Amino acid sequence: MAEIGLRERKKRQTYQNVSDIAIGLFLEKGFDAVSVAEIAAAAGISKPTLFRYFPAKEDLVLHRFADHEDEAARVVRAARATAGAGASPVDALRRQFLDGLSREDPVTGLNDAPGVLAFHGLLYGTPSLVARAYEYQQRSEAALAGALGGTLAARLAAGQIIAVQRILAQENWRRIAAGEAVEAVRVDAVEAAEEAFGQLEAGLPWLRDMGLGNATDKTG
Repeated sequence: MAEIGLRERKKRQTYQNVSDIAIGLFLEKGFDAVSVAEIAAAAGISKPTLFRYFPAKEDLVLHRFADHEDEAARVVRAARATAGAGASPVDALRRQFLDGLSREDPVTGLNDAPGVLAFHGLLYGTPSLVARAYEYQQRSEAALAGALGGTLAARLAAGQIIAVQRILAQENWRRIAAGEAVEAVRVDAVEAAEEAFGQLEAGLPWLRDMGLGNATDKTG
């Protein structure tokens, strides 16, 4: 078991190292100006090996979000496991997003570190990366829908929740990238998050039952 753990750690480290090297090259030269062969050479691996780790060039960038792909689903499952506390899935996700704002988590867009701003500029400014990010969001929606019960109502709810998280984060990043200070954006970011998740809570009342330990998934 220790050997398996070591192999997994080495594999994850390789993913991280190659992704970091690729992103550095993309930021320096532009996404379209850097070839996969150039990335492989810089990372000291063969091109076929690189493709075993990253099936598409865009995945080298989106790897930064790999740990967040099923995060919303994990938050909801944890909330359901402790349903006695009375927190609905939407409330659990609201608290998680607000906590991210307080920590200036780059995923919330409320972060002015030069490297974070440059990364988001690369992501949102490259059409192929935007398209690939949409596929990532679809997987996030599918995971969240499963955590919410897997029904049509759950898929509709998941789509709305993931969209709210994305739009809130993009608005925070847009304002900071335009030159506003984090502290100036923070108050509005918290207020916007409270309002947006409040609208979700009001528009998806059946989800509140899940916070009471009701295992029966509703359809609206």
